[in-house]
Formats: sequence, structure tokens, C-alpha cells
Amino acid sequence: MLLPLIGIMIGIFLGMMLPIDIPTAYSSYMSIAVLAALDSVFGGIRSTLEKQFEADVFISGFFGNAVLAAGLTYLGERLDVPIYLCAIFVFGYRLFNNFALIRRHFLGLLRKKSYLEDN
Repeated sequence: MLLPLIGIMIGIFLGMMLPIDIPTAYSSYMSIAVLAALDSVFGGIRSTLEKQFEADVFISGFFGNAVLAAGLTYLGERLDVPIYLCAIFVFGYRLFNNFALIRRHFLGLLRKKSYLEDN
């Protein structure tokens, strides 16, 4: 579980320090890519807590989600239909669902620890 958190911290640090400018034309692609990446990271953290983490599943999901989301965004731009909103909805839902499961896991640990200290 420590490795994904270290990766997030390094990514945030590099993102703040490196002067990278994203053209406005690619902003929808970047927003979808970031959302897909965060979905994969939170899914990886959740599966680690559940002791079911598999690196190949994580890596294939990370890149597969990003490519699929970018493809939907590209197709939507060509058809002049905001298909990327579907990806935003799905990845957003999964991200919040994974976060809720992670939160419940830690709350369960806190409750268990509190219960054991009281008895």
C-alpha cells in the first residue's frame, strides 16, 4: 500500500515543479486521462487492502482505461457528441466507490482498535 502513495506524492511533486503547458485543445483528453489514472490508483489501493492486488491487472487497467477514455473522447469529438461524459461518469463513480471502500476499511480498523482498547 505504501508504493501507490509514494507514487502519488512523487507525481504531485513533479507536476508542481515541471513547467508543462497543456494546449486547450487537449484539455478534455487530459482530464479524462487523469480521472482514469486516479480510478486505477484507487482501485489498486483498495485491492491491496483486500489482499487481492495483482500488478499485471493494475498495469493493464491503468493503461487500458486511459486508452479507452481517450478513444471515447476522440470519437466523441469526431461525431460532435460529448461521449467523454460517459467516461467521466463511469470513472467518477468508480473513483468515489473505491474511495468509500478504502474509507470503510480504515474506519473498521479504527473501530476494532477502539473496541479492543475498551475491553
